Amino acid sequence: MSILKSAGAGLIALACAISSAPAQEVVVKVGIAKALATAGTMIAVEKGYFKEAGVKVVIEELDSSANVMALLAQGQLQIIEGGISVGYFNAIERGLPITIVSDRVSTPLSHKLLVRPDLADKIKTPADLKGKMIASNGPGSVTTYEVAKILAKDNVSIKDVDIKILSFVNMGIALTNKAIDAALVIQPWASQYVEKGIAKVFADPDDYADPKPLTIAVNMVNTDWAAKNKDLMDRYYLAYSRGVREYCQAYHGGKNRQEVIDIIVRTGLEERPEVLANTPWPARNVSGRINIPVLLDMQKYYINEGLATRELGVEQLVNNQYVDAAAAKLGPFTVENANSKLEGCR
Repeated sequence: MSILKSAGAGLIALACAISSAPAQEVVVKVGIAKALATAGTMIAVEKGYFKEAGVKVVIEELDSSANVMALLAQGQLQIIEGGISVGYFNAIERGLPITIVSDRVSTPLSHKLLVRPDLADKIKTPADLKGKMIASNGPGSVTTYEVAKILAKDNVSIKDVDIKILSFVNMGIALTNKAIDAALVIQPWASQYVEKGIAKVFADPDDYADPKPLTIAVNMVNTDWAAKNKDLMDRYYLAYSRGVREYCQAYHGGKNRQEVIDIIVRTGLEERPEVLANTPWPARNVSGRINIPVLLDMQKYYINEGLATRELGVEQLVNNQYVDAAAAKLGPFTVENANSKLEGCR
């Protein structure tokens, strides 16, 4: 009898486990501004974490998250990964159903404000940038905000410089041709331009950021869709957080670093392994939480520049519930490589 009871209990437990598991993979369309920071997502895809969670991630590549708020609000995309632009604040002002749910890139950013080599001896302080042509990848982009934070050190306004909108690839060409004086450049281009001798580092935005840490890229979600799919969101961000943790272990030189490099190369985020070995990786908050003071400071900046019109409450701008739930299930994060002195990704 005891054996039968034991067998029966086992069958019941198995049945419960099967019934609680997702019956099939649910498609989630994710718009991604392709960058090394996407590695956390790609790790979760490649290692089957999303599949285990019953999620089939369909990725749509974006030029800039600033241009796709409407697609997110209309439900054509469910999630966007990209920079925090003025478009985000404007979309919420218009009552569109979107919100930030996770960090994607935070201090240290390894972004650099580069200047032309022939100007390096003339541009010594932020005040020396007044009247200069500085490249950014968007007028209301987070990189322009970073430029503004550097200029503010010497009470120089963004209106006191000439912002030129260029892609990061074209910034190198413009520096070489002397079409611009400086550029706010992300990795790996920042290190490559310095190595090629076409630019010199003038400033690191992290050194001028206040408040810190500086959160510049995030995950945004369609709130109407999320409200109808809370269980799916919880499963998505549990899988996503597993990928993020693996990225952070590799960031700190963990034993999985080569595996992660292989995934990054295989998925086309960066096709040159030597670049991954020789340039800094973007950091992130491993918990997925957003630094709220930074978000509010960005909002104030956009309002002051006349790009946004009113202050929005924190509850309208951020929802941490999904990453908090994932962190609670996964438990504390510990960097495997105790010798790592790198900041971020902790």
